[in-house]
Amino acid sequence: MKETYHRWYSHSVGKEMEMLIFGHQGYPVIIFPSSMGRYYESKDFKLVESARWFIERGFVQLFCLDSVDIHSWYNKGIHPAQRVMNHIWYDKMVYEEVVPSIRWNTPVGKVAVAGASFGGYHATNFALKHPDAVSHLYSMSGAFDIKMFMDGYYDDNVYFNNPVDFVHGLNHPDIWRMKIVLGTSEWDICRPANEHLSHLMNQKNIPHWLDMRGWKEHDWPLWREMFPHYLSLI
Repeated sequence: MKETYHRWYSHSVGKEMEMLIFGHQGYPVIIFPSSMGRYYESKDFKLVESARWFIERGFVQLFCLDSVDIHSWYNKGIHPAQRVMNHIWYDKMVYEEVVPSIRWNTPVGKVAVAGASFGGYHATNFALKHPDAVSHLYSMSGAFDIKMFMDGYYDDNVYFNNPVDFVHGLNHPDIWRMKIVLGTSEWDICRPANEHLSHLMNQKNIPHWLDMRGWKEHDWPLWREMFPHYLSLI
């Protein structure tokens, strides 16, 4: 399984970013890390290993991103307005610096995005904001309301990065073509969040699969079970 380390200076976030790439060809899948996670998280917790069969056969290529959560949502030392702005610059980095370099690996010119826990938020937020660039969304035990990080502050930037708010206004036709999976489980602490977002999507008639697994907890064994199954759907 080919592994490549990539480092570059991002003009969007104003700092060097790092990424691990697994595979030599295949459908591009961007993986967002969990809360304050790093680009090597999915390797360390063997999420990448769970996808080995697809990677080695050239069906998919995984792009494991770094995060800036410590500078955005989790940075209590700055004003909430700046927290969300730091996230917006991160979103800009993914959309303008990462996606253009890999999206044409497929005939449709789009990528798949995935993430577990807070990575599920990142994947969902990015996919719903950029349906022109995303064909598949695989959220595993995600939570989708970031108002908890805002200390009561709220503005348009918060609204447009909070899926449970802006899903009501979605109208891009590609949303209805996207393959969406909201993965959760009976014992998942984020089960209510997934059921709620599924309800909101049903109100908009947005096709998706609320995948309710059996008695497993919010942790890597659950996500290692989900991930290869979801990749098989590409």
